[in-house]
Amino acid sequence: MGLRLYNSMTRRLEDFQPLNPPTVTFYKCGMTVYGPGHLGHGKSALHFDVMVRWLRFSGLNVKYVQNITDVGHLTGDSEDGEDPMIREARKRGLHPMAVAEHFSRSWFDDMDGLNMLRPDIMPRATGHVPEQIELAETLIRKGHAYVVNGSVYFDVSSFPNYGRLSGRTVEEMESGTRVQVRSEKRHPSDFALWKFAEPEHIMRWNSPWGEGFPGWHLECSAMAMKYLGETIDIHGGGLDNQFPHHECEIAQSECANGKPFVRYWIHNNMCTINGQKMAKSLGNGVSIRDILTTAKPLMDAKGELLLEKAFESAVVRHFILTSHYRQTQDFSNDSLKAVESGSYKLRDALRELHRAARGAADKPPADTMRAALADLEGRFRDAMNDDFNTAAAVAVLFDFVKQSADWIAAGAGREDLASSALLLERLTNDALGLRWETPKAEQEAKINGLVGLLAELRSEARKAKNFALGDQIRQRLTALGVELRDTPQGTVW
Repeated sequence: MGLRLYNSMTRRLEDFQPLNPPTVTFYKCGMTVYGPGHLGHGKSALHFDVMVRWLRFSGLNVKYVQNITDVGHLTGDSEDGEDPMIREARKRGLHPMAVAEHFSRSWFDDMDGLNMLRPDIMPRATGHVPEQIELAETLIRKGHAYVVNGSVYFDVSSFPNYGRLSGRTVEEMESGTRVQVRSEKRHPSDFALWKFAEPEHIMRWNSPWGEGFPGWHLECSAMAMKYLGETIDIHGGGLDNQFPHHECEIAQSECANGKPFVRYWIHNNMCTINGQKMAKSLGNGVSIRDILTTAKPLMDAKGELLLEKAFESAVVRHFILTSHYRQTQDFSNDSLKAVESGSYKLRDALRELHRAARGAADKPPADTMRAALADLEGRFRDAMNDDFNTAAAVAVLFDFVKQSADWIAAGAGREDLASSALLLERLTNDALGLRWETPKAEQEAKINGLVGLLAELRSEARKAKNFALGDQIRQRLTALGVELRDTPQGTVW
């Protein structure tokens, strides 16, 4: 397919070759479900959504797995050193699993709101504790892990390549995990595979080492290998997960199996807001739900404008795709407004092509127009095959818009215009997931027109004494929630 992608492990662009073509195994670290999804989560998930779309668009069979982290949030996961799942559960007066369930459903709504494809499998860490225990047992048996006071730690010294992904040496590292440095560990860089549960810890499972809970890193290895095999093609996640999470995944997986864990590592960069880091502690976090549904302006803790109004899903996707996934992207209300007008130009061009094709005359296909379409598609493919360069791909779409206006003005034939509309729709919708909503007024006009047409057909059927057809139309409309009423002035609904 000609795809070249940047492999974070080798730090260079490489030709992509699946292990078992045409199948591609793809794992992405998913949401930690103790709070609502914000724009940074949306940027990460959306870029990987487009990667999966493009691989499938190119004819490959992608097995896409994205996990849900609902346990394993160990000490040190937040600034105050408290497990955020426990903190959120206490604040709400709920069991931690109720918190996980609430925000898992919220994340599904966010994915749907941004027109993301649902992964083939979305495993939860709590549903795979037996696999995690088995993986820890394997590492102990092979001499890569040890047990202390009911906890299991990975022995980093047993894996000489530890640090290769992030470019760090063991000597440079502190603990780097979500566990505070403890004297029971042989080395500060050793990380927890399984933690002993203190009496007050709610989420706990039986294990060979007593009651406890799995470490954050262990879950992704266990779930990725369960559903995708011991060696997977692509593993993705945010740049902030490169160390320690992905580094630890590599160590425990390769020590357990004696095989390369991942062939291509992909990391997306972060999102800032008005030039600042996006963080709850700074009072400038913008949730995905806010962006899509807010009915009033949102201000930050300093009283400065964060979001003027809600934006359509396709506009938010368009905004994110104007940045390469490896670039930092700055969000602001003005940047979204600037993208909105451009996004609607794409929408309107697509609709105008469909309209023009319906009313165009039949003419023989024009060789020049077919060549132009082939050139546009080729440039779009070149952009996407260049490390998923969505920004360049979107630029090609605007060239398409300019040419389509010229073709319509020149009176192109029906077949050529229909082919143009179909190609633009495939590139915007199928490849990039840009699907614009039909304006409410337009939706209502179409509904009114369709129901009015059916009412007229029923009236004509009754005049022709075809009462069976008239009754059938009325019954079918009633089943859809539309009531027809016969009045002296005619049929109304």
